[in-house]
Amino acid sequence: MEYRKIGNTDMRVSTLSFGASSLGGVFHSLKESEGIKAVHAAVENGINFIDVSPYYGHLKSEILLGKALKEIDRNKYYLSTKVGRYGKNGINLWNYTAKKAKESVYESMERLNVNYIDLINVHDIEFADLDQICNETLPALVELKKQGIVGYVGITNLTLRHFKYVIDHVPSGTVDSVLSFCHYCLNDDALVDYLDYFEANGVGVINASPFSMGLLTERGTPDWHPAPKPLIDVCQKAAQHCQSKGKSLEQLAVKYAISNPRISTTLFSTTRSEAVLQNLQWAEEPLDIQLLAEVQDILKSRFRDTWLNS
Repeated sequence: MEYRKIGNTDMRVSTLSFGASSLGGVFHSLKESEGIKAVHAAVENGINFIDVSPYYGHLKSEILLGKALKEIDRNKYYLSTKVGRYGKNGINLWNYTAKKAKESVYESMERLNVNYIDLINVHDIEFADLDQICNETLPALVELKKQGIVGYVGITNLTLRHFKYVIDHVPSGTVDSVLSFCHYCLNDDALVDYLDYFEANGVGVINASPFSMGLLTERGTPDWHPAPKPLIDVCQKAAQHCQSKGKSLEQLAVKYAISNPRISTTLFSTTRSEAVLQNLQWAEEPLDIQLLAEVQDILKSRFRDTWLNS
């Protein structure tokens, strides 16, 4: 397993890391014991960065992850969670006030059975007033950082330009990292356009979803996926092409996502320990340059197509 530093932090994290969204039954139903087993498999096999949010499963992910973490030495992993986006009784909620942000951190620590958070993120800033993020939410989290309650502060989003707006409008060093999803994968590498900017500002980069939320899988795109149909169609063609050659689109997707040394880590999510081990195996295999060129040619007509966050 390769480890890379996140920006100017002291966190050296595995290039492939565990996203706990699936533990909330966000994508599929799950058995609690299987979810716990998946977390244990990740840490036991070298993954040392885990990301979650109170929004995932409307608290369920944090609760289940907390049960799994009870049995793991706290020194074996870095833990990342979020504030700002929540849910209750099946309804999504947003609250980016300083008061709620601070309360949320302490509530997350209780659910997760820890006494500090390594990285606290403002979740999906595109749903907020960006000036409120700059002037209220982030200062509240920086205060917790000064108190030693959290180690570092980050922001997450789908729309890349919002990262720049926030970083440009807060004091230097406020934002330690960004978490971007679906913008460094086989069908979309838009994240690379911002790497120079992030590095110039000392901001570490976390990538999420090597399979682009299911687009880049042999199983096929889930019904709920917000991608436009032409993009879904070419991704299916790419999967079929790989199958015809006895190759795996998923393996190519994982290896490509972790191949850029300027990106600290890539998050994947699963509830199955078998899938954890499979992803780790794929990460160790060489990048098939010829297959990559063929898949990129198939995807080029819809390359960098994106969608609105939901």
